[in-house]
Amino acid sequence: MAIEFYDVKIRAKVQIKEANVVKVTFTTKKGQTRYGLRAKTDDGRNLTKFVSKADWESMKLPEG
Repeated sequence: MAIEFYDVKIRAKVQIKEANVVKVTFTTKKGQTRYGLRAKTDDGRNLTKFVSKADWESMKLPEG
């Protein structure tokens, strides 16, 4: 199964295989926690997608 990300460089949505995606958390300056997914494109660029906490917890992906 693939996860859809938006690639800013090519200005299009791309499908990334789950094997290349990890779950991450971000802490803002105000102490809030944001949940997201990180992936790498075939040419090595990083892609980030923010998701809800419920979606983040339900995904069976490794944490990175």
